Amino acid sequence: MSTGVHTLRIPGFVFLLAALTALAPLATDAYLPAVPTIADDLSRSVHDVELSISLFLAGFSIGQLVGGPFSDHFGRRIGIFIGLALFCAGSLAISFAQNIEWMWGMRVIQALGGGMTVVNTPAIVRDISGGRDSARTLSRMAIILMLAPMLAPLLGSLILQTLGWRPIFILLLIYGVILAVVIFRVLPETRIVQKDRPNAIKRYWMVLKSRYALGYLFSACFAYGSLFAFITGSPSVYMGYFELSETAYPFAFGANVFALMIFNKLNIRLLGRHHPQKLLLAGQIIQLATGLVLALYTLVSGAPTLPMFILLIMLFFGCHGLVSANSMAGITEIFPHNSATATALMGACGFAFGALSGSLVGLVADGTPQPMVLMMAACAILAPATRLMLQRGLPVAAETGLTPENPR
Repeated sequence: MSTGVHTLRIPGFVFLLAALTALAPLATDAYLPAVPTIADDLSRSVHDVELSISLFLAGFSIGQLVGGPFSDHFGRRIGIFIGLALFCAGSLAISFAQNIEWMWGMRVIQALGGGMTVVNTPAIVRDISGGRDSARTLSRMAIILMLAPMLAPLLGSLILQTLGWRPIFILLLIYGVILAVVIFRVLPETRIVQKDRPNAIKRYWMVLKSRYALGYLFSACFAYGSLFAFITGSPSVYMGYFELSETAYPFAFGANVFALMIFNKLNIRLLGRHHPQKLLLAGQIIQLATGLVLALYTLVSGAPTLPMFILLIMLFFGCHGLVSANSMAGITEIFPHNSATATALMGACGFAFGALSGSLVGLVADGTPQPMVLMMAACAILAPATRLMLQRGLPVAAETGLTPENPR
């Protein structure tokens, strides 16, 4: 059994975990500029192709639900390798897609593997650290990770213009293979072996019976909902309503990632003086205010200007830098020996809700930004409301010893 000390001595340890977590944004963002081209090539509507995003999120959720208990029971390395194998197989199959139905199915396979893989990264962080240290490590990972959604649309656009849309998925295949080789050679097993090894149902029940954990869980669900409402609706809004080109779209998208990097850096600095829960609340309040302003501006103006729209979206998107890492650190702190299962449930429910919100945005799309921004605002309202309601009257878990053995 490897220890946290040994793991931390791995050169580029945080970068490696960030690269592993980047599977999700790469698989969703790299082909966004190609959505209209794929629709033309497969003779289907843009919204049919956008549905593949929601299907990926749903499959990613299932992959996490399976991969979390598997990782806690059998180990991090085997979970990662099985997940990467499925991800690579799905990526290769998509590159040969001749119809949208095949693409939908293979996106689910790709997503199942991605979910099984990514759920291991916060569990590994919890294996070697806890509390504010976990939050700092997750924030550092997030800063590196933000390169993926920033560069993925640019890279996807470049490949699209030079080679077509299918090589975008070949790139994802190559990325997965490289990760598998590197992890096989340098990353040891970090899971702490326990005498008591409960089954998956018991592991999930351990999380679900904790009101404190549910507060983080529902908070994350609505955060994911707002995030993927934007990801799903942004191609139509930016390239349709605002008439940005396929070349300009990645820059508008990347501006949000830049804001997210700034907020993650800010989160790391503030963690030296403030508890993760306080920073989580601050991020949710700012996001709530921004979401309401964005919704009102879009509805009242009737014709929002692109610069103001991008600025408000940047602020809204950036707040995830205060929300994501602190939510994940909060729930893993409660379950030190069940961390992969806890993060799997949080991630799976979050991605499932993201798939739902994204599907709703696509379903009611009317060619304007209104469906997207209204969904984002609704999620921003519900995220802090549900968390505060569930955690009301409970002490801060990390400071009071609140554990799954002592749930409230």
